[in-house]
Amino acid sequence: MEINKGNYKLGVMSGITSAITWGLDTVLMAIILAMSPFLPEGAAFLAPFITAFFHDAFSTVWTFIYLAFKKELGNLFRSMKTKSALFVVLAALMGGPIGMTGYLVAVKLIGPSYTAIISSLYPAVGAILAYFILKEKMNKKAWLGLIFAIIGVSIIGYSAGEAGTSIVGFLCALLCVFGWGSECVICAYGMKGDEVSSEYALQIRQLTSAVVYGLLIIPIVGGIGLSFEILRTSIIWWIAATALSGTISYLFYYNAIYKIGATKAMGLNITYVVWSIVFDVFINGRAIDLKTILCSIMVIGGVYFVAKAPEEETSEQPEIAAVE
Repeated sequence: MEINKGNYKLGVMSGITSAITWGLDTVLMAIILAMSPFLPEGAAFLAPFITAFFHDAFSTVWTFIYLAFKKELGNLFRSMKTKSALFVVLAALMGGPIGMTGYLVAVKLIGPSYTAIISSLYPAVGAILAYFILKEKMNKKAWLGLIFAIIGVSIIGYSAGEAGTSIVGFLCALLCVFGWGSECVICAYGMKGDEVSSEYALQIRQLTSAVVYGLLIIPIVGGIGLSFEILRTSIIWWIAATALSGTISYLFYYNAIYKIGATKAMGLNITYVVWSIVFDVFINGRAIDLKTILCSIMVIGGVYFVAKAPEEETSEQPEIAAVE
């Protein structure tokens, strides 16, 4: 299959940009979670749920404005009536209320660097689920990469426990891994018929997640009062700006998938782990030890081979787009 070099370069740049902006999103959300309204014991519990709700709600608004600017709202509403959109909704539940909540709770409990490294395992989980659900094959290099990634994550989790960091944070990061990995596979299945484009899928994903958070999760956890309190503070603008970074990351990620294929896009996007550590160092002044750096390389390398392996075996076949 002949590759357009111009599109390939744009796709690579899109993948790198998606990684940079998601790394920034990770560190900014950690800063928001450490702000005074979220520090009391009760508020600390509610903080990840409320910030996830506002994050996805603002992302819904940013994506809607983007599609309105492109004059594609008509096509968006038509795509939302299709059967494929239902799979995107299911994927949204896995990636948003399940995956994103686990992600933010982990950021709160074990910090953005550890969370970013552990959550980077999601493409490996996605590859395993794709093997059983989508019948995608994994060769020996893929399984070896998965083993290396798991070893790296396990060392990080053990180190976090030694440092006195809550093991709950580590488990929440793993919940995020499962949620995001499932989201990729379900969305890939739902987008087979091309009834829902990647940009429409993003709008459906963020809208579904925001609605479920606002109407179900926030009331259940008792966060309505604090949510209204946050609306009266400057924190809401911090969340809006951070959600813009997250939305940009999603949009560039989908563009990378379209131009260079899902596996290469994942291989580039997963480097958000490195960028989150970089932003954590420069913004928060956090020290990163050699073990964290080596484990990061181990995880990224392992996940990269898991993501890359199916492409090596099916280079002549068109790839199914996956969603972050």
